[in-house]
Amino acid sequence: MSRGGAAANTRGVSLVAIGRIKPGPEKALFDQHAARLRPALAVTELPEGQGANAAEIRRREGQAILAALPAQAFAVAMDLGGQAPTSEALAALVEKWEGLARPITFLIGGAEGLDPAVLARADHRLSLGPLTWPHFLVRGLLAEQLFRAQAIRTNHPYHRAWRP
Repeated sequence: MSRGGAAANTRGVSLVAIGRIKPGPEKALFDQHAARLRPALAVTELPEGQGANAAEIRRREGQAILAALPAQAFAVAMDLGGQAPTSEALAALVEKWEGLARPITFLIGGAEGLDPAVLARADHRLSLGPLTWPHFLVRGLLAEQLFRAQAIRTNHPYHRAWRP
């Protein structure tokens, strides 16, 4: 994982995330699914913001995210208030986004969430459902769903469409 700088993966998908994930179950979940993605997922980790209150922390983290985001990127903010598609619908969205010929960059905020400036810059807001997830766990869940979307698009048996 990159420790800074712009996450640029013009052929595939990249991730800009707040926090440096440490060895443990969240990292193992992320690594397990990210390793299956083709092309590989480029990851930029940014330090957690410091501040006197949540708004200041979000603002500082938001500035770092926006600075790491390539100007031409199609930005997808992971946000509780975003669209929560089915796995099949996410596969279709990713395919549509790939057709834009812009690098796709997913954005994950820190414990305080994403700053309004990041949400305003986002081209799409995506939610993993109405539950609140720890930001390090979101990485693994997102990597799994991106792999599932890839499997759906390639008719790989990983995704069992027959299940209700």
